[in-house]
Amino acid sequence: MAKGFYISRNMGRFGLLMGAVALVTIIALSAVYDKEKKKNKLVYGVGLVTTTWPTLSLTPTPKNPWNLYRLPDALAPVTYNITLWPRLQVNQDGLYIFTGQSAMLFECKKQTDLILLHSNKLNLTLINGKHARLTGMDGAEAPAIQNSWLEGETEFLGELADDLEGFYRSEYTEGGIQKVVATTQMQPTYARKAFPCFDEPAMKAVFHVTLLHDKGTVALSNGRDIEIINTTINQTEVTMTRFEPTKRMSTYLLAFIVSDFDHLTGSLESSVLVRIWARRKALADGQGEYALNVTGPILKFYERYYNASYPLSKSDQIALPDFNAGAMENWGLITYRETALLYDPEISSVGNRESVATVVAHELAHMWFGNLVTLKWWNDLWLNEGFASYVEYLGADYAEPTWNIKDQMVLYDVHKVFAVDALASSHPLSRKEEEVNQPAEISEMFNTISYSKGAAVLRMLSEFLTEPVFARGLSSYLNEFAFHNTVYTDLWDHLQKAVISSPEINLPHTVHDIMNRWVLQMGFPVVTIDTTKGRITQKHFLLDPDSVVDRPSPYNYTWFVPIKWMKSGEVEEQHWLLQKAEIHSPMVTSGSEWLLANLNVSGYYRVNYDLDNWQRLLNQLDTDHTAIPVINRAQILDDAFNLARAKLINTTLALRTTRYLSQERNYTPWESALRNLNYYILMFDRGPVYGPLQAYLKQQIRPLFDHFRVLTFNWTRVPTGHTDQYNQINTIYLSCKMGVDACQDLTLSWFRNWMMHPYRNPIHPNLKTTVYCNAIAAGGVREWEFAWMMLRNSTVATEAAKLRSALTCTKVPWLLNRYLEYSLDPAVIRKQDATSIISSIASNVVGMPLAWDFIRARWNYLFTEYGRGSFSFSNLINGVTRRFSTEFELKQLRQFKEDNAHIGFGSGTLALEQAIEKTTANIRWVQDNQQDIINWLNTECR
Repeated sequence: MAKGFYISRNMGRFGLLMGAVALVTIIALSAVYDKEKKKNKLVYGVGLVTTTWPTLSLTPTPKNPWNLYRLPDALAPVTYNITLWPRLQVNQDGLYIFTGQSAMLFECKKQTDLILLHSNKLNLTLINGKHARLTGMDGAEAPAIQNSWLEGETEFLGELADDLEGFYRSEYTEGGIQKVVATTQMQPTYARKAFPCFDEPAMKAVFHVTLLHDKGTVALSNGRDIEIINTTINQTEVTMTRFEPTKRMSTYLLAFIVSDFDHLTGSLESSVLVRIWARRKALADGQGEYALNVTGPILKFYERYYNASYPLSKSDQIALPDFNAGAMENWGLITYRETALLYDPEISSVGNRESVATVVAHELAHMWFGNLVTLKWWNDLWLNEGFASYVEYLGADYAEPTWNIKDQMVLYDVHKVFAVDALASSHPLSRKEEEVNQPAEISEMFNTISYSKGAAVLRMLSEFLTEPVFARGLSSYLNEFAFHNTVYTDLWDHLQKAVISSPEINLPHTVHDIMNRWVLQMGFPVVTIDTTKGRITQKHFLLDPDSVVDRPSPYNYTWFVPIKWMKSGEVEEQHWLLQKAEIHSPMVTSGSEWLLANLNVSGYYRVNYDLDNWQRLLNQLDTDHTAIPVINRAQILDDAFNLARAKLINTTLALRTTRYLSQERNYTPWESALRNLNYYILMFDRGPVYGPLQAYLKQQIRPLFDHFRVLTFNWTRVPTGHTDQYNQINTIYLSCKMGVDACQDLTLSWFRNWMMHPYRNPIHPNLKTTVYCNAIAAGGVREWEFAWMMLRNSTVATEAAKLRSALTCTKVPWLLNRYLEYSLDPAVIRKQDATSIISSIASNVVGMPLAWDFIRARWNYLFTEYGRGSFSFSNLINGVTRRFSTEFELKQLRQFKEDNAHIGFGSGTLALEQAIEKTTANIRWVQDNQQDIINWLNTECR
């Protein structure tokens, strides 16, 4: 059993009356069960419960079931009645606490001699040592536990800690007054920290929630409030808010919040109440307006897309000062980081605005897909998150049609996840249930594979089915399984029915046969097209071709691959590659024409060509790059660089794809190029290659810098196009980094002008991130201290995030070390931001060794605070090791793994294995390619 995970704690003990004999038994046990279990006794806090069972003919209970992570399936919850009272002031012991009462009705599905619940004994204690009570329906004597309906009650007390899990507290200062918010994060396994429950996604129930809270505060939960009264309890005046019963739902979607927040109100045509909640000053400054404006249109879009009405009476969305994830799809009460929901049009950037639209669209998508119909167990998390990550682009595109945001999915998800899924240590989208039990294993599932690969393969599925057929299958699926749980094959069933009813769709196999190959085996193929021989082949693409794949594949790493073609600008019919190789295919014999496969990157695979076709594509880019679709220009760059890393083409061929960039003005190819060239920067910015690389990139970016200087009338205006604004940001970033003098002078002058006039920032919101970083990197202590002061005074979350990141850019080591120390002080840096600061410092070439030393010295503390279940913990390991490319660093990494094995790596376990794998590959790649790269760069620089 993993250290730090607790399940079925004896906080929920009940005294059980069994039929006429009225014998005492146990109804809740601890998974961290001590030696007393061998004596058939349960020791907890105050008192001793002795277990005695009547003689019944029962299904045998598994041996030591309290030592298992999963609950038995004999019982199913029906309803909960929960009353919680969070105290927003410290008690006499200096603690924030909450008290509660919980009563549940549950059904006995199978005969059993044991009742287990989840409860975290480190967070909950029974009040006055009271045992819980079990009765039959409506208070009747409890029958034998056999096909019965039973009721149980318990009272408990817990700490309202600042650990960002379960029922926790968030603190902020407004108007000079320290304020506390009581809020929740139940996903994936934290509901048990708030009250005893059946804390598994398949164990859905109806929840009746009542919150007691200080007068003058407001209480929120999943349902609308139906009664608010002022009362006195134990001589304390409080407000009691009772909420309408929830729909049948999972515990991880529950939310309870007590705060001093204000709200904005809107509604749908169907009279669904829509509200945005946040700090009063944030709303008074207009930061909630944009989220309110996009929520209605996005909800309407999903109602049409799913062909199902929004299933609840209200949609609350709330921005929290302290929140570990980006957002959480609690049904009817979605919680967000402030940066993910609040947008200030005067201070926030175009990227902040897009983030609000896409995150809101992602969470609202879950209201149907994930909440209405829910995964059975966490091994299928991709079904929830991959789907929401796909349709968020559809929802955001509906709300902001001029952005053309759907095309950006190739950059944000497809290319992003390729980098992870090309590792031998990757994993399938759907894992076996037994592989995902411990909390760290569950948290590990909240990764790029589940979100981005899930989105990419669903996008591919939608492309070859067509969006109308895909949407019909979704609607059928959602309507059949509403308020229940599913596995991913249930979705295939309904999509296949939609295909059968659509004669225009001609698939070579069933949806099951096609998609299981993408879901049940890890990785993806590289499709190689030889236009000289008319031959098409596929094989498992590995970034390090020398790595060993230990995970067996049920399909021998062969996929059914949909291929869309283009020959010299003419689109061809879709083709399916159904085996390892096709010989003499007339479709790919192109003669003197260039051939391009995977049109618009609708398929989840990479493409390689024979050298002749590569040369034709490169010639086309040099002469008229606009003849190739913009997404595929980005694809050519990304495929080429990664094919070179996998030793399938020469590295110089990959570099050759960047020659034409001096003529490119579009954001998407430039962004693709920068992401791949960043790997070269990381590998070489400490060695002799960096000088020639910097000179070459300076040469390539200067025309784009001049283009935007003219377009913006010498940087006094903002480009009108959405992606043009992004491209301007990238242009200034790379130009300054590569030493374009005019860029460095520009950014430093803007920043120092701001220093002279702190209350009149001359830097456009779009450019703040890159300007702040470049100015602090070029400056010294004075610039850093100014940015730190502005961070401490900032009241806008997006502005604070930019400053927090920019402070990691300094080249002064003692400042970076001081900032590292700050990161672990919750009084200075919020806990939600600690790991991202450390990772950002590690991305700084000066800060990387400092961050690495810091992490190794404080691993025990970092693991205790963040590693047991934090979704962001793997990012810490990835961030600090991504520059590792020497034998010495590999040795350090392996020593780190050995030295801390007794502590553990929690949700970063897979990330550590991948870091070792990537470092090994980096070492080999640098050794094999360094000299060729120097020679090519020296030739190209002119």
